[in-house]
Amino acid sequence: MKEKLFILFFLFSALTFSQVGGEQVFNFLNVSTSARQAALGGEVLTLYDDVNQPLWNPSTINKEIDNQASASYVDFLADINYGSLTFAHLINRHFGTLHAGVTYVNYGKFIGADETGAETGSFSARDLSLSLGYAYRIPKSNIYAGANLKYISSSIENFTSSGVALDFGLTYFNDNKPYIISAVIRNIGYQISVFDEVRESLPLEIALGASYKLENVPLQWHITIDNLQQWNVGVPNPSDSQTTIGGETTNDNITFMDNAFRHVVVGAELFPDKVFNLRLGYNFRRGKELRLTESRTFAGLSFGFGLKMGRLKFNYAFTKYHPVTNTNTFTLNIDLSKKTF
Repeated sequence: MKEKLFILFFLFSALTFSQVGGEQVFNFLNVSTSARQAALGGEVLTLYDDVNQPLWNPSTINKEIDNQASASYVDFLADINYGSLTFAHLINRHFGTLHAGVTYVNYGKFIGADETGAETGSFSARDLSLSLGYAYRIPKSNIYAGANLKYISSSIENFTSSGVALDFGLTYFNDNKPYIISAVIRNIGYQISVFDEVRESLPLEIALGASYKLENVPLQWHITIDNLQQWNVGVPNPSDSQTTIGGETTNDNITFMDNAFRHVVVGAELFPDKVFNLRLGYNFRRGKELRLTESRTFAGLSFGFGLKMGRLKFNYAFTKYHPVTNTNTFTLNIDLSKKTF
């Protein structure tokens, strides 16, 4: 009973928290680099056996991911390249496990120009995040509390910015239960140095997530409700606007239920505990905002697979954004605790 009250208290606190709107910086922090997570919709919080998950939810740090390492690569939109490295190590049974991660974004080369349009040469842009995380099991309960401390750096040509951020999470996990419940507050932080005299807010996000493993079917469901810090996330799709003969344009009307579903991400994993598994996900907000009225684009849909090979596990995800461009995510996990491949 105490565990249930604790969970309800945290969920209520998350639901009543709000963020002041404005310009944001370091938005790359809210893009997942995990192929498994991307295949399930990109927002899953409850992958308790994955060394990549603590980058998104620090309360999933546990002894089961001890001595596991991972490298991920995302062939993102417009030739933008994402990458991450993660590693977890059990210090001792009393202290617990530490998790470290690096996320890097390379935006490529750009052609510079002055106010007259004359080219001044090329320049590059990149983002970097270093994180250190730890989770603690609350005594006499099945609730785990975790936190990530992140240092963030960003540069565009000769302009640079840096910041620090914290992630907090709670996870209810019991080996004897088929479900896992999580709540996360991500990117609570401060921009230390600014690009151009204007200090911006970090991309704060509050999310709730749950997963359920069916008893007689090798299937695990995942659901996430994201962006709870901002209820109105709906943006009218220009493709849905209608123009009358008189030239008046009427934009798409976003209803209460339409906006509510834009907070929802669902995913399913077939054969989650086997050598080979399949994954499918759908992001409602992405699907709504990137769809075209005259053609079926399947925007918001993602799928992928995982394959175990001894101490190695390869994960792949394909994410559908638009007919013009999509993303591919690759992740290789290595279990360093095993002596042979």
